[in-house]
Parts: sequence; structure tokens; C-alpha cells
Amino acid sequence: MAKEIERKYLVKSNDYQTLAEKKLDITQGYLSRKVEATVRVRIINDKAFITIKGQNNGIVRNEWEYEIPIADGREMLALCKGTVINKVRYIVSYEGMIWEIDEFLYPNPGLVVAEVELPSAEDEPPLPSFIGEEVTGNPEYYNSNM
Repeated sequence: MAKEIERKYLVKSNDYQTLAEKKLDITQGYLSRKVEATVRVRIINDKAFITIKGQNNGIVRNEWEYEIPIADGREMLALCKGTVINKVRYIVSYEGMIWEIDEFLYPNPGLVVAEVELPSAEDEPPLPSFIGEEVTGNPEYYNSNM
């Protein structure tokens, strides 16, 4: 079982765009949005994934992710309840950390959120200049609640 340990922040400038090493188009939806276990289907460019995430314990939670055939991913997205999210993800390396910055196209155009995965819950990541307020643990910024 894998553990996801991450912090989430609002983004206050678009400086990340020039620093990005990679840009990805993402479409994702949720087969289950239960607090104790979310089940997400995601298409990233031309690959599909299914991800199961357990309930948060602070900034830590269990996570399992598997690549699935793209045709299956498209069919599963059609089954998703609620909003299907469209966003662009920028990947930025900063002082040894990998930042994922998501620009939401739908349903919250203009929202930009950055996440960084950490080796342990006690770690404090070095913050790039584009990072604003921390929103880790704020359900308003959970993708599954959008």
C-alpha cells in the first residue's frame, strides 16, 4: 500500500508557467466520493488511470493507482457522478521537490492550486515564489468536492 503525503497551496502568480518542465492535459471524474474512500478515474494526455484514496489522517492517506486501458477510462468517466474536471497540470522542480500546479478549466476556471508530495508528514517544503496561502485539509479545495 502506498501512502500519499502532500501539502496543497493556492497560487499567487503565473511564474510557474515559465519554470514548468512539463504540461499535461487532465480530465478526471469520481466513481465514489465517500469520505472513507474516493475512487477517481483520470485521463492524462493519452493514458488512463484509476485511483483509490483512503480517508485523510492529517496530510497522510492511503493511495493506490493503476494504469488502465484508455478506452476503459473513457467508459468509466461516462459513469462518473457529479462534475467531470478539466485542468492543465504544470510540473515544476524546485529545490529538490516536484510541484504539480493545476489550472482548472472546468468547473472552477481561474482556480490555480499547487501540490507537493513529501517524504514525511513533518517535512516543510521550500516554497517557490508563486506559492500563496496553504489550503491543505480544506475540503473546499478537494478535487472530489468540485
